[in-house]
Amino acid sequence: MENYIVSARKYRPQTFETVVGQQTLTQTLQNSIRQGHLAHAYLFCGPRGVGKTTCARIFAKTINCLNPQNGFDACNECESCRAFNEQRSFNIHELDAASNNGVEEIKALIEQVRIPPQIGKYSVYIIDEVHMLTAAAFNALLKTLEEPPAYAIFILATTEKHKVIPTILSRCQVYDFNRITVPDIIAYLKQLAAKEGITASEEALNVVAQKADGGMRDALSIFDQLVAFCGTNITYERTIEVLNVLNTDYYFNLVDAALQHDVTKVLLLFNDVLNHGFDAGHFVTGFAQHLRDVLVSKDPQTVQLLETSDAIRQRYAQQAQLCAPVWLFQALDLLNTCDINYRTARNKRLTVELALVKLCQLGVPQNIPTTQTAPARPAAKPAAPAKPAEPAKPAEPSKPAEPAETAPAAPATQAAPNPPLPKMPKISLGIGPKPAAKTEAPQTAQEPEEEQDRPFTADQLRDAWVGLSAAHNEELRLKQLIENYIPTLVDETTAQIEMPNPWQLDQMRGALPTLLGQLRRTLHNKQLNIRLVLAEYNREQMAYTSDEKYALMAEYNPALALLKERLDLQVD
Repeated sequence: MENYIVSARKYRPQTFETVVGQQTLTQTLQNSIRQGHLAHAYLFCGPRGVGKTTCARIFAKTINCLNPQNGFDACNECESCRAFNEQRSFNIHELDAASNNGVEEIKALIEQVRIPPQIGKYSVYIIDEVHMLTAAAFNALLKTLEEPPAYAIFILATTEKHKVIPTILSRCQVYDFNRITVPDIIAYLKQLAAKEGITASEEALNVVAQKADGGMRDALSIFDQLVAFCGTNITYERTIEVLNVLNTDYYFNLVDAALQHDVTKVLLLFNDVLNHGFDAGHFVTGFAQHLRDVLVSKDPQTVQLLETSDAIRQRYAQQAQLCAPVWLFQALDLLNTCDINYRTARNKRLTVELALVKLCQLGVPQNIPTTQTAPARPAAKPAAPAKPAEPAKPAEPSKPAEPAETAPAAPATQAAPNPPLPKMPKISLGIGPKPAAKTEAPQTAQEPEEEQDRPFTADQLRDAWVGLSAAHNEELRLKQLIENYIPTLVDETTAQIEMPNPWQLDQMRGALPTLLGQLRRTLHNKQLNIRLVLAEYNREQMAYTSDEKYALMAEYNPALALLKERLDLQVD
């Protein structure tokens, strides 16, 4: 059985032209070799698997070639190139700083720098993961790195440039490697598959490229894994099965269902996602990424931000035509909020399902007000329109409940035969709390006697009182009073509210006539009355002085008094 070599090693680039996704950087290195402008120290930094160490090796091989081609390509035929290809070259030295990060290792490297090369012009020292060196090791390297022998060149490679001390950075030419784009990874994998006699769909390679996150080494490792599972035919279905990736069809179908306001279908699709073992949090982030891709596909100028294959890009463009930009903005905001709340939610599934339901309602905002405001005062308003000619009269008196009960008595009898009454309630719904005094008496005039004194419980009183806050959303101060101070039932028709201070007592006293009228109509009891009292607090148990505080603590913990006595402590 012959030795198997993974693709990341078997197809490692041997020339600058075969390095993927770093054209600008490799062109700069080639030009410096051609012109003979070689620095004594380089720093290659960038994400994992983008070609830092590979470019360092190609650079070291090329500058030591005895017969360079075109001035910047190694010939692969001279003794130096053959020694490099057979991994026996004494001109190239590699040090892994992750496992050799101390001062002693750097001192040994400095001693080695004094030895000139035997073949070729330069001794190249490649220090990988240089950010792992200790502060002392960095300081030991400074002098040699700044003034090395003419034949010594240092190439430092790191994935975390911010961890390299500034004095090292100032002595190096810094080259920033880019993440390899999805199209570049797909194109390279297609070439590799053709060489290996493997058939791979473009959708499958797109999943591999997305999963690799800009690293070619990761992409090649995933490709080898798929070959081991699928053989010579790699399909999209088997790829997402091996990599445990959610099928993008779910996201496309979810958007289509949400645009049709089909809550049932959306919830069933989400349930199917969970049944396949996918985490709900990953589903939210993946769905948000999908909506982002749909958004950038709407404009030809931003479609370049979509890193995917051409076939998938066309599908995104088709769905983008169905989605309005405002809808996409609101949908992204919903999912972003869901992602934030998901981390702290106890019922995580419900959190996601609520976000999906809201997503389905984005296209029908006009239905929300009608379902919320119509039930707010449906029973109390039919008689209110009986006074279209008299809104000026109630404006003159203040808001006491008693005058409001007697003033509308006469108009109420005229309202009965008036046919347009059913069409008028929407006029009073938008007025706010003021019409409460005008509508209280008409209800009494038209309701049966048994409906005017209907008994109620403490729970019904509390629910009716809390429900009043919805009618005063625009009056924040009154809304807070309603929500913070709830009446308690004293007897069958009397309730009491305790206010903490005189100022809030005056505030509630001014609003009480309006609130009482609304409460009577809701509970169908004209005899209901609410009295306001100022709360009394027991101040005898409150300790203010230091002695009182100490006495209170000693009462709960007698050991404190014993400690004070033994150490002869004083209370400040």
